[in-house]
Amino acid sequence: MTNSIQTAELVKVAELVRVRIIASESGVSRLPRQRVHVVRATLLIVMAFLATEVANCGELQLKLSNAERVTFVGAFRRWDADGNPLKPVNPKAKIETPEVDAQAESNEEGLWTFRKLLPGRYDLVLLAKDRVRIEGFHYPPITEFDPALPSNAPAPPDEVRDWIRKDIAAARHYENKVTPLFMTGDRKQVRVFMQLLRDDTTSFDADFGAPVATLRHEFWQYTNRAGGWVKERKTKVVDRLLTAKSELHRWTWVWIPELGGIEMADKPVRISYQIPRTFRPASTSGLIPGLSP
Repeated sequence: MTNSIQTAELVKVAELVRVRIIASESGVSRLPRQRVHVVRATLLIVMAFLATEVANCGELQLKLSNAERVTFVGAFRRWDADGNPLKPVNPKAKIETPEVDAQAESNEEGLWTFRKLLPGRYDLVLLAKDRVRIEGFHYPPITEFDPALPSNAPAPPDEVRDWIRKDIAAARHYENKVTPLFMTGDRKQVRVFMQLLRDDTTSFDADFGAPVATLRHEFWQYTNRAGGWVKERKTKVVDRLLTAKSELHRWTWVWIPELGGIEMADKPVRISYQIPRTFRPASTSGLIPGLSP
């Protein structure tokens, strides 16, 4: 059974409350009678909430083509409705072990199924043999009152996109390879999905025992203020990795819009995706061995 991390935490809370009640009734803990009533009421509220959440869970099916080499399919529930991360970014994360909120089960026909997903937006991630990671995304709110945007939201006008690309290229960054992977927006506001890679020499090399690379993915936002574009200071970090440079450059890690922002409620959802036999730079955004910027 696949449940979100929030449900797991609520189950822990419910268990702690239950233990406190048992301890009080057995005389191990001397809680005042009024506090015992409060604790019991809290337990009932938590259990009622859990029952409602389970009732609202939905099933997500992913039909894959060319999936012979796929070994893992998982789902992230990264953001709440306001764009706040549902769990902190792990700086020790590994590219080969995504820290997902749910994992799918497969059958012989290439159908991967998530059961009992809580309501919310999910991004899928696939792992395949020969160091391949395929991942979805959607645009979370960046500043207050921003809406969440689907990954296939319209791109900004060409002249706006070109200006933002030039601004990013001209800015100073710690990373030596800073790449806008996707953009969405209009003439007033643009959201950018960024890939920031440093594979030049770093101070981490000596501690790591080998040349290392740092990689992270973020969402940036540009706002048109009085006719001039300004990058917002606030960003949203998706992930952060530190790994051996030689190992990272052996990976294919690509981002696929249609695998992100999947809205789940209490109804079944089914999507399909055909995995390319090869990932070509002209039609792919992310890391490709020997071809990434």
